[in-house]
Amino acid sequence: MSLTINIPDDIWQAIRLPETDKQGHLLIELAVSLYQRGILSLGKARSLAGMTKWEFHEELGKRKTELHYNQDDLDNDIEYGFS
Repeated sequence: MSLTINIPDDIWQAIRLPETDKQGHLLIELAVSLYQRGILSLGKARSLAGMTKWEFHEELGKRKTELHYNQDDLDNDIEYGFS
């Protein structure tokens, strides 16, 4: 499923980014926001932003956003690494 969001022309024009960068920046903003709120996982947010894992980590770092990573995640990663 895909979703189309209609942004009124006056708002689209008010976004102070080059025309070629607007859509990508809005997707990154949405992805980071949804990740920060715990609505999307890191992988899904990264995918929405159209970024590699490392690019998305770097973007989160620029925004001083902590990774949602807990002991269970670490245990799962260790178990996966040894399997």
